Amino acid sequence: MTTNDSPAKSGARFALGLLLAINLFNYIDRFVLAAVEPNIRATFFAPNDPNAMLRTGTLAPAFLFTYMIAAPILGFLADRFSRWLIVGVCVILWSFATATSGFAATFAALFITRIFVGIGEGGYGPAAPTILSDYFPLQMRGRIMAIFCGAIPVGSALGYVLGGIINHQLGWRWAFYLVAIPGIILGLACFWQRDPRPRTVPGLPKRQRGAAKRDYFALLRNRSFVINCLAQTAMTFALGGLAFWMSAYLIFRKQPPELATPIFGGITVVAGLLSTLLGGFLADRLQKRFSGSYFMVSGLGMLLAFPFCIAMLYVPFPLAWVFLFGSVFFVFLNTGPSNAALANVVAPRIRATAFALNILIIHLLGDALSPPLLGAVAGHYDMTMAFLVVSAAMLISGIIWLLGMKYLAADTAAVELNAEGSPQA
Repeated sequence: MTTNDSPAKSGARFALGLLLAINLFNYIDRFVLAAVEPNIRATFFAPNDPNAMLRTGTLAPAFLFTYMIAAPILGFLADRFSRWLIVGVCVILWSFATATSGFAATFAALFITRIFVGIGEGGYGPAAPTILSDYFPLQMRGRIMAIFCGAIPVGSALGYVLGGIINHQLGWRWAFYLVAIPGIILGLACFWQRDPRPRTVPGLPKRQRGAAKRDYFALLRNRSFVINCLAQTAMTFALGGLAFWMSAYLIFRKQPPELATPIFGGITVVAGLLSTLLGGFLADRLQKRFSGSYFMVSGLGMLLAFPFCIAMLYVPFPLAWVFLFGSVFFVFLNTGPSNAALANVVAPRIRATAFALNILIIHLLGDALSPPLLGAVAGHYDMTMAFLVVSAAMLISGIIWLLGMKYLAADTAAVELNAEGSPQA
């Protein structure tokens, strides 16, 4: 196992750069859809259809349900075979599916393409952070996960910005065509990488090198893992709903889409990137003073995001942009620390399984539900009521993380003290 004073392995920086680039286009592909949702709605549904937003809202769970179902299956394979091979194949698959979304002639066809995007991302999600966990030692993982996850706000924002610009110039279909090309190139590059994981694990029979059935049940008895999943679920519910319906919300607030969408993209890039990097570095720095610093930084960020989100709903524009910036900034503080904590509290040989199970839980109960649910709330009430639900989810997430601080140090130490590859206790 990697000890606290171990250096990063050879090739670690290149692997981080490649996975960071893939993660960037991962989120660009996801949020192009949110940027062009009003145009997709106008293409496939009548203007006065009260259920139109609910139906377009199902495009998010079409991706997410297959993503979270595919993740445990492909995570199981990632614990046994080359993770780079799985990443490469899956990146190419989702990139082709993204391009195919632009050719959809019916809403049903568009729905199917999002299913295949989810399958592709289901292989990348569990494998990528476990590769980085094997390359970098424990005391660096908060920073490394923050750098890796910095692609989330930047890619999300670029998805909005590029989607809005391409949609305005060429139409919504071209937004899907153009963002798929870099993903195919990056996917091919993965086939030339070597997996940093040892081919053999000392003292462990070959048949037990990957996760077994008991490991899934052991994860559910891991206090920090379960608490982290619950908090991430509430956070994902809030962030998924916020991201998917922000274009519609800005229109509801009488903001011109051609101006408002790029502004929101810029806010997400600046606030999200700064916050993601700050959260990872801050949690690593505080770890010597506060053993539960990864959960502390995550929880305080969500608690601070809550009042900013509430204020954004009731103050007029342009002042509302300031509160939106604050809310986005504090929401993203948890990204690096929470993922580093996830890697630190499970044995190395089952990390892909742990991340896969985490993906299943947080998306099943989080952002797979929030777009259609918030769309239904908005359709029957208004967008303000829908975003009040988002604010409540932020508050719940922060409380859960802070309650879990007392368990994190012991659960991390238990993994550090175990021999590498030993079954999770």
